Amino acid sequence: MRVLVLGGGYAGVTVARRLERSLPDSVDLVVVDDSGTHLVQHELHRVIRRPAVADAIAVPLDEVLPRADVVTARVDEVDADGRRVALESGDVLDYDFAVVCLGASTAFHGLPGVRENATPLKRRRHAERIRADALGVCASGGRIVVGGAGLSGVQTAGELAALADERDADAEVVLLERLDDVAPSFPANFRAALADELDAAGVDVRTNVRVTGADADGVHLDDGTLPYDAFVWTGGITGTDAMDGDRPSVRSDLRVARKTFAVGDAARVVDADGEAVPASAATAIGEARTVAENVARLVEHERAGSGAFDPRLDSYRFDVPGWVVSVGDGAVAQLGPAVLRGTAAKTVKASIGVGHLGSIGAVQRAVKLVEEELP
Repeated sequence: MRVLVLGGGYAGVTVARRLERSLPDSVDLVVVDDSGTHLVQHELHRVIRRPAVADAIAVPLDEVLPRADVVTARVDEVDADGRRVALESGDVLDYDFAVVCLGASTAFHGLPGVRENATPLKRRRHAERIRADALGVCASGGRIVVGGAGLSGVQTAGELAALADERDADAEVVLLERLDDVAPSFPANFRAALADELDAAGVDVRTNVRVTGADADGVHLDDGTLPYDAFVWTGGITGTDAMDGDRPSVRSDLRVARKTFAVGDAARVVDADGEAVPASAATAIGEARTVAENVARLVEHERAGSGAFDPRLDSYRFDVPGWVVSVGDGAVAQLGPAVLRGTAAKTVKASIGVGHLGSIGAVQRAVKLVEEELP
């Protein structure tokens, strides 16, 4: 019997580590990831200003998954009904159960010229390129435009403004958002605190601005063109190529087919209360715990030959205590109804990344991240 875990992000590592402990030795556990590395994605923006963070937040999967067979390969196609996964190499993996944890890609929304001229923030190389472009702007003066003021855009703009401030550079950071507020899907008090932090950091926030395209020199808006010297795009997510650009909708058992599950940013999840679940690291980890239990239960049921009817599966219920976002040297944390700023929020932010690294056994990297986050 073979269980596949596709992707080595938050969801993939959480599922695989739990299955390593719960599956019988006779069941093959295979993790497929195109980089062979687990990236602490919510800290990636830090690399723009602190390159040393990159080594702390990138963990070889072999280090944290001692039992699983880690295959470094790009997934080309997932056939959930046929229970087959095609790899870019041409190899095909059959499976008995699979968990799709491939994450999402940056959405460019078909805007002409944006994909070609902007840098997204999904990989280490993206952060390094954004840093190089920003340093160029800091050296000569100019404008950096960040498109999309969700949490990723807010954190990226904050890092860029702090980088410019550290170098005493004549560089302008502009954050664009088509809706009324930054972080528009979050509570009003959280949005207001983020707006205040961005203002304090010197970020020029422009809301109710619709991007219509871009070229090598400027971002095209409804009311004209905004020239730039560097352009970053954080304008939402879409499905990966392996999922045909789709993020399938799944109910609270997280199944896309009887023996195939989708977790994290790879899916649009509706939880046990019928509520749509936001895409985040915390939700991906929670969903992964539910799926790991369900897969283990199904494997045990099938190995025992317990009959045609599947056992009752657990349902995922969204239960995240709050949100934490860094804005340069500042931070905003929402814990229940309370919103924290300053040192308290920064401490909460640092503890999340460190706690995650510790939870997957990457203790030395956790120590290094503390040194970088709280020097």
